[in-house]
Formats: sequence, C-alpha cells, structure tokens
Amino acid sequence: MAAVDLTQFHKTFFEESVEGLDAMEAALLALDSGSTDHELVHTIFRAAHSIKGGAATFGFTDVAAFTHVAESLLEEVRSERRVVDATLTDLLLRSVDCMRAMLDRTAQGQPAADANSEALRVELAQLVEGKTAAVAVATKSKAEVVAGWDIRFVARPHLLQTGNEPLRLFRELQQLGRLEVLRAFITDAAPAEFAAIDPGQCYLGWELRLHGAVARPDLDALFEWLDGDCDLTIAAVPAPQEVAAPAPAPSAAAPAVAAPAAAPAGTREVSASGSAEGGSIRVGIDKVDALIDMMGELVITQSMLNDIGTNFELSQLERLREGLAQLERNTRELQDSVMRIRMLPIGSVFNRFPRLVRDLERKLGKQVRLELQGEQTELDKTVLEKIGDPLVHLVRNAIDHGLEVPEQRRAAGKPETGTLTLDAHHEGGNIVVRISDDGAGLNRERILAKAVERGLVPPGQQLSDDEVAELIFQPGFSTAAVATDLSGRGVGMDVVRRNVHDLGGSVGVKSVAGKGSVFTIALPLTLAIIDGLVTAVGEERYIVPLISIVESLRLGADTVRKIAGGGEVFKFRGEYLPMIRLHRAFGCPNAIAEIERGIVVVVEDDGQRVGLLVDELLGQQQAVIKSLEKHYERVQGVSGATIVSDGSVALIVDVGGVVRLGRRIKAA
Repeated sequence: MAAVDLTQFHKTFFEESVEGLDAMEAALLALDSGSTDHELVHTIFRAAHSIKGGAATFGFTDVAAFTHVAESLLEEVRSERRVVDATLTDLLLRSVDCMRAMLDRTAQGQPAADANSEALRVELAQLVEGKTAAVAVATKSKAEVVAGWDIRFVARPHLLQTGNEPLRLFRELQQLGRLEVLRAFITDAAPAEFAAIDPGQCYLGWELRLHGAVARPDLDALFEWLDGDCDLTIAAVPAPQEVAAPAPAPSAAAPAVAAPAAAPAGTREVSASGSAEGGSIRVGIDKVDALIDMMGELVITQSMLNDIGTNFELSQLERLREGLAQLERNTRELQDSVMRIRMLPIGSVFNRFPRLVRDLERKLGKQVRLELQGEQTELDKTVLEKIGDPLVHLVRNAIDHGLEVPEQRRAAGKPETGTLTLDAHHEGGNIVVRISDDGAGLNRERILAKAVERGLVPPGQQLSDDEVAELIFQPGFSTAAVATDLSGRGVGMDVVRRNVHDLGGSVGVKSVAGKGSVFTIALPLTLAIIDGLVTAVGEERYIVPLISIVESLRLGADTVRKIAGGGEVFKFRGEYLPMIRLHRAFGCPNAIAEIERGIVVVVEDDGQRVGLLVDELLGQQQAVIKSLEKHYERVQGVSGATIVSDGSVALIVDVGGVVRLGRRIKAA
C-alpha cells in the first residue's frame, strides 16, 4: 500500500493547534480569575493532548516533546494531585506562548526548539519530577524500581476505521522513553487468501518494550482512546538491583523507531482547507446552503433567458424584461451570499484581549475588568486580519494612560477596579468598534502644553475639547514623562489612525476629564466592494468612494485663485481648499478645462479636504475592486480598478493619495 503524504495535512494541523492554544489560554484565564469549574481543566488537558498527538503524527518531535511535559503537569492538575495557583497559571500561560512560537517556527520550516523553549521544558520537567518524586516517597510505590514496560498490542480489524493509527501510537510512546519493537506479527483475524484482504482492516500485532521509569498513568493515557479497538497487555519490567537511576528519556532529536513497514496507514486525517500557500477560512453550513440555493435560482433564470433568446419574438419582450430583472436580483443575492462567506465574527480578535489585559494590569499594578460586547458582529476576513494591531494599541493605551491605579481611583471616589469595554456593532454600511474606559480621561492641559512646545499650536490659541483630543493623533506626539515599553516613545496613536485609514475607515476620540475616554473606529464591512460615484474625465471613467465624498458643486471661474507654484484653491464653507484637476493628475486628453463647465467633488481624508475637478457625474455604482499591483504596478492616486456597467474599465481614486497631493499644493 502506498504511504500517505502527511504534508498535505500540515496546514490544517497548524490551524487546529492554534485554536487549541486559544482554548487553553481562555480556560487558564478563567481559572486564574477564581473559577472552580473542573471542565476548564479537562478543556486544557484535551487541547494539549490533541496538539501532542498531532505533532507526533507529523514528526514534529520538538513540539511533541514539549507538549508531553506540559501535559504531564496538567494530568497532575486533572487528577487533583496539584493545586492550581497563580504561579502555576503563569507557568502554563508561558507554556502556551512557547508552544505558539514553536508552531510558528515549525510552520515556517525552522527548528521548533530554541534556548527559551528548552529552558521552559526543563522547568516544567523539574516541576513534574519533583511532584512525582514526592508522591513516590509518600506512598512508597514501586514505580522507582521499574525499568520499563513490556507491551503486547494486537489491533482488532476495525481499528483503522475508528481513526486510530498504530504508527501514531508508536511515535507518542517514543516521547515517554526509548521504544524497542521486539516482534511484529500477523493476527489470526487475517484472511488466508491474499485476495481476500481488506485494505481498510488491520491484521497486525506488536510486542514492544518501552525502556525508562515511565509512570503507569502516563502509559495508560496513550491507550485510553483505544478501548475496544485492540487487545492490550502491559507488564512492568523490574529494574536490576544495582541500577540506581532510571534510564533517561530520549531527547527530542532522538531517531525514529523503525516501525514495521507493513503497518497500514490510518484513514482518519483532517482534510486541508485551502492550498499550502493561500489562506483558508471556515464557513458555516448555512452560508454554503444559501450559496447553493442561489446557484439553483441562477441556473433557472439562465435557462429561461436562453429559451427566450432561442425563440425570440416581440411578443416576448415583457417576459425578457422580467427575466433580466430576475437575473439582476439573483446576481445581487448571489453577490451577498458570496460576500457572507468572507465574513467572520470579530470575537476572534476580541479573544486575544483577556490575556493582554491580565498581563498589563499585573505589570502596571492596576485592576481592570474587561467587558466584551458584540463579539458575533461580522466583518470581512481581510479587515479582521488588519484591525488587530490598532485595537491592541488602543487597549494598551487605555490601560496605561487612561485607567488609574487603585489608590488614585479610591481618592477620586471610584471603585478600585477600572472598567474597559470593547463593543462592536453595525451602523449603516459600516462596523463600529468602541474602546471605552472609566479612567481619568485625556489631560487637556498637558496635551495643549506639549502641542505648544512642539509648535503644533500657537501659544494662547483657544481650542475646543475635540480639537485638543485630535492632537494625540499627531505623529510622534506623547505626553509621557518617561519612555517605557508601553508608552512614551512617540509611536502608537498616529500608527492607529494611519492603519485604520488604510482600511478605508476613520478613528476619533471623545473624553471627559475624570470620567474616561471613548475611542471610536468606523470600518467598512469589506474591502472587496465599495459604493462609489462614477465620474467622467475626458474619455476615462473614475470612481470616487462615497464614504469620502463631502459634497459636489459647480464653481464660477472667478471663485478659483492661483497660488505660488501653480496650484489652485477655492473657497468652501469659509475655508480655502486646494483643487486638483483630475485630467492633469492622470493625463486624460479631451477633458473639460474650464472651471465653470466642470463639477468639483469635495472629498475628505484624515480631516483634510480637497476638490476634484471632473467633467460630469454619471451615477452611483457598487464597484468590485481589482488590484492594479497584482497585474500591473502601483499607480499613485489610484487604489484599484473595476468594470462599470457598460463593460469599460474604471479606475478607483485613492482619496488619501490625492489629499496628500492637495496638501503639497496648499503648502506651495
């Protein structure tokens, strides 16, 4: 039988292992908060056991060795031989972080183990051995004189059909000690005729010897999933009297056991989702069903239109119109169904914050209660992947700058524990995420003084609270007196705004002194489709995102003024805005050059406005964005391209890029 190529399942293993680590971390944090739910311990143990088994199956011995030691410690907790306390929780959380890093390195083809992981593995092993030794001394067990175990393992024919695999079992045994195959044999259940052999059945048995002072519970744990699937006999091998210490377990780099080549490969493997290079996504069956239903409706409509086209007569004109209207509805519903497949709950991002808050409150000596709301709010996978870092910045900022230490909160008449709330909800066509705290709020005087010191605000200028709050988003702005690894290095809030703007969103802040602050992020539901205004510039079509448009208007020739450097400005609502002629910016021939004949579209980005001169407005349209960089190269002032209703290609205006161009014009 041909060997199964296990590399095809690596991607799924890594994805499921990360999910397991997330589950472990969440359960550990719940235990740390004082929960006495025993199921939490079982959750942690099961996740570690699954990761260890998968790592052993795929030959990731370093990961399996580390996880085995952690699992041994968890077994003591599960059997109530060790009490969970803050020190143990910290150690296990560090182990989760270490396993996460080891899996990352393994996925990138790098050695999983490093100095840090090895040091932590030794620390875990010493803790387990110390506990085991103490129990052995207290109970005077005979485990200390056991040199190994003789194992007779005979598979029942249906073993492979249950998803179990002997080779995987051997690899897990290797993590406990040196494994020796004494004999492999064919069982009596095997058919006498070769032609009658069923490849899905297992007819093999083994006699094994596991060398080393391995605890019997650890050995039993490996076979607990095989109950009813094999005939098993385990006998202790007494150690010679002169042996003073048990044989050491093999290192993670120990050579693989030469298992019998005839052992059939298991049939239960996790199917991989997505290619090895591309990303993957888990889709609910309801979304797949909706997609299949819409495809059925589309096929029916296509069949109807095909019939009309084959036997078309003028009397069928009304029926044709109805068919086209139905096609439009089906297409829109199909588009919605496809886009829903990319939508994931924001809870996958929120779930990282309980650990972050726990670490920060201990580091800063603060008490924080984290409240998460709207975790099931969905947004596009691409947006979800990119919003994590800005949210981390804001959460760290809220705990470090916003929330006070318990003494200060008591003096202000507040509870010692501060509240930090993350809330996500849909608002119009966007998703809104709010990060709010009940801390001290922004220090208006300190922010204003720092802004004057840096020359951002003239001395004596009166600013509203909102204008003062906006100053914290200036590049390099910080009011921290001492630079730390959390704050005060002049990076953070400007990075947050830039990253959010790159996603087509906006970020703002409201603060009340002594009451707290609320940071609000508004994001598009998806980056793949935008609502835009189609404009004509000469013979070309340009789409301006609706979210960036303030107003469109006609101007008289006398309302535009030229400034030094050849730029132009016009007066709009009491201020002068730079004007950009798109036909000049993009080199469009045969465009309208007279101001009074064209239309100016006022757009805004990062609080700055410019006017775009176009020939005319052609209407509103949803645009499916196609990247230019992927097929051509990056074009300044253009974020992508799409196909408009008449089949021609239209470019999508990068509003941020043209606003930056407008700033240079105004500065000149």
